[in-house]
Amino acid sequence: MKNEYLISTVVENKPGVLYRTANVFRQRGYNIRSISVGELRDNSMSRMTFVIEAEENAINQLVKVMNKQIDVVDVKILDPKRLIKKELALIKIYVKDQKMIPKIRDIANIGTIIDESVNSIIIEVTGTSEKITDFVELASDYGKIDISRTGLTAIERGE
Repeated sequence: MKNEYLISTVVENKPGVLYRTANVFRQRGYNIRSISVGELRDNSMSRMTFVIEAEENAINQLVKVMNKQIDVVDVKILDPKRLIKKELALIKIYVKDQKMIPKIRDIANIGTIIDESVNSIIIEVTGTSEKITDFVELASDYGKIDISRTGLTAIERGE
């Protein structure tokens, strides 16, 4: 049975590392459902957070292979019991009827309105993937929408 895993890697921050790291997953037939990358305080390193589905017996082998990559400094499977995970989405709702704007503002309380024009409203929503998906479904009742999502990022609680 496949489970969802979040894999956190610390890598050297240089050209081609994302390609080579993601290629490890591709070569083994894993689909990356989400990836987020950000520089660490020391800008010579970055953290990549991958979300994949895998068999439990295969995930440890994948981590071993990742650890052997030249540019990879650290790899770990994040413990779902200690996890804080978030995603960010920018959702643009195209307004057909100006009378809908107050209703859109009412549903926007789940996020923050960051831009409003005559024909559209852009709302920033941060939270779980489910929260964002639910909001997108609700917002689509008010008109055509465009979405830009960051992908999941996560960190473990405690030490």
